Amino acid sequence: DEIGLIPCPEARYNRSPIVLVENKLGVESWCVKFLLPYVHNKLLLYRQRKQWLNKDELIDITCTLLLLNPDFTTAWNVRKELILSGTLNPLKDLHLGKLALTKFPKSPETWIHRRWVLQQLIQENSLPSLVTKGNLGAAPVERIHRLVQEEMNVCSEAAGRYPSNYNAWSHRIWVLQHLGKLTVKVLLDELSSTKYWVSMHVSDHSGFHYRQFLLKSLIGRTVTDNNVLVQNQMVNEQNPSLQKEESAGAEAACVEEQSVDLPRHLEEELELCTELIDTYPGHETLWCHSDETLNNSHHSPATSHMAQAMDVDGLNESSSKQGYTQETKRLKRAPMQDVLGPEMEYRFIDKVLSTCRDVDQARFATAYRKWLLTFLGQ
Repeated sequence: DEIGLIPCPEARYNRSPIVLVENKLGVESWCVKFLLPYVHNKLLLYRQRKQWLNKDELIDITCTLLLLNPDFTTAWNVRKELILSGTLNPLKDLHLGKLALTKFPKSPETWIHRRWVLQQLIQENSLPSLVTKGNLGAAPVERIHRLVQEEMNVCSEAAGRYPSNYNAWSHRIWVLQHLGKLTVKVLLDELSSTKYWVSMHVSDHSGFHYRQFLLKSLIGRTVTDNNVLVQNQMVNEQNPSLQKEESAGAEAACVEEQSVDLPRHLEEELELCTELIDTYPGHETLWCHSDETLNNSHHSPATSHMAQAMDVDGLNESSSKQGYTQETKRLKRAPMQDVLGPEMEYRFIDKVLSTCRDVDQARFATAYRKWLLTFLGQ
């Protein structure tokens, strides 16, 4: 599950340079200068049709080459051909890429190939064939969920091995868009699961940029669900008997996702920024994330849709059966401006400037105050 080089400038002992200990693969560094040119030339001769290699030899040579140099595009292309011909199991390429990323966590070609493999797995004609081969589990939904969880783990490990690993975080965004479908549940789970990571990497812009993507997607999804709910209820009022059962399912899904308390999540994000700024002074990343979070809360379409969402709750008479009233919903969904007002930020800035001794912290706080005055107009 991990590969690395063992510093060894020359072969001192008559033994294999490959060391395997508890699923950790080590390669003595002296052999790389011999092994890498050998497999590289062998593959190039095959591509130039000057040397014939059978399928097993191709798999072994490309595997060795990619573990030593994962950015060699030709090797990945050969493995793509093997996958398309049915010779190579695509799941083995996911495992190979995961292993290569333990040594080269920012390798762009590895991430690109990984997305290509995932696209093959989620295609309609790929999933049934994989079931017959017994490579994945039972239900398609469970398989996709398993793939998403595995990719999240791979991205987290790669992000931890290389600072500001935008390739890993961009891949994580791609997985959410194409496999996770950006559902509210997935977005909230990701916000929760990455909170600890960003708290331990307060200077990593890429991790906080990912959280901004999650917040913006959550805002957009909430607004979309509100619009769908309003349209469905207007149709039901005009045509009570028209497709009652079909609209009921869609409306139930929208109500479930609409119950997300978006102002609370934005407020918690600002509280996280405040706590981290107090704990780790002098990190510009935290101030930038606070800027963007406050900007999203005041200039997103969700702000205006919150009041509309509260009115929609009153239209649904069946909501009284759930044990709470429209008044309690209004209390839960307070207007965003009341919760995330700039006054709290000004008080926080004054506190920082009056107590901090860090020059950078004072400079960032002053710039933050200027941003509040300029962009928020307050």
